[in-house]
Amino acid sequence: MRSKLTAYEEIVKRVKDGMQIMIGGFLADGSPELLIDAVIESGAKNLTIIGNDTGVPGRGIARLIDTDQVDKVIASHVGLNPKTTQRSIEGSLDLQLVAQGTLAEQIRCAGAGLGGALTPTGLGTEVAAGKRIIEVQGKSYLLEEPLRADLALLKSSISDEFGNSFYEGTCKNFNIVMAYAADLVMVECDHLVDIGEMNPNLVETSGILVDHLIKGAKCE
Repeated sequence: MRSKLTAYEEIVKRVKDGMQIMIGGFLADGSPELLIDAVIESGAKNLTIIGNDTGVPGRGIARLIDTDQVDKVIASHVGLNPKTTQRSIEGSLDLQLVAQGTLAEQIRCAGAGLGGALTPTGLGTEVAAGKRIIEVQGKSYLLEEPLRADLALLKSSISDEFGNSFYEGTCKNFNIVMAYAADLVMVECDHLVDIGEMNPNLVETSGILVDHLIKGAKCE
């Protein structure tokens, strides 16, 4: 097995204009701050960001909202980042709000190669506009299509050099499922160990899914 460790400068070069990027974490807990630094340094524009939320001021996805590199956000909650709401009202940001469970299922479906998820959430509301309604056993459901990305940026608690990764506590949020749903997967780890040193029972993202790995600073 080869090492996936990648120089920061190479990470920066991989980020391109117009990318659809998934970023793991929940209200910036479990967000890959060093990889977000790389996106900012790349200067890439017209990005679409997919995440549970847009962080809090100064942390997580909020930093990308501040740099005006993002044209569209697909998220479940943005209430703790006033800049997201402001830009959406001004019309400079396309904001698509999705129920949290639905968002997780859309990402999971992409990773599993499924055609979508059926959910009653949103029936009879604006959420249903333009979406297919499918009847199963006499009940109606919205078809929520798979959601895939060009790039996934994840934050692990422990990784080995091959990319096998473990996420501690709430840092599991969205990081695990996003690893399956992007063409290019980058992991920033708190603690790095040699190949073969990681307890296989801890592995929640297989290194097979990881393209690039970088050592970051431990989240406080």
